[in-house]
Amino acid sequence: MSTETAATYKSSIIAISGKSGCGNSTVSRLVAERLGRRLVNYTFHTMADEMGIPFVKLLEMASADPSYDRTLDERQVAMAHEEDCVIGSRLAIWLVRDADIRVYLHASSEVRSERIKKREGGESSAVLAFTKRRDEIDRERYLSIYGIDNDRYDFADLVINTERMTPECIADVVIAAIGGRSLDGR
Repeated sequence: MSTETAATYKSSIIAISGKSGCGNSTVSRLVAERLGRRLVNYTFHTMADEMGIPFVKLLEMASADPSYDRTLDERQVAMAHEEDCVIGSRLAIWLVRDADIRVYLHASSEVRSERIKKREGGESSAVLAFTKRRDEIDRERYLSIYGIDNDRYDFADLVINTERMTPECIADVVIAAIGGRSLDGR
């Protein structure tokens, strides 16, 4: 792409959000792979790994200092605008306002905690308690930092209940939803 073209290029963005354990990362990856797009999925897990600290420690730090959220979110938004992509993050549908389609994935805290337990281990009751508490902390943080209520996603172009669907099926639904839409803005 020439410098002149790059200066006027508007990336085509598919934004996918949902709470922990709803399938956000997996579905975003599948949609990106199937469409041949870059995946932007920079998370607190990624940031914790880069910083060489445990994930739970970063969550504690982020609860006390909003600069962690701002850094993570600014980086994601900038990455999303570099080229056509699928961005999967907790706040993608709120922060990437110019996304061509905004998809919200939903599942109950019980279903999400079982998925998290399967992925990360632990005892069911403890993982459920952690998931519910994390949801509360995240919501409070997003309201405080951005004025975003992540329990309000009625503006999303597509809301999918992921409880009884495989990630592959959910990716099919997302791709079908964008099938009839022009996403390149050109």
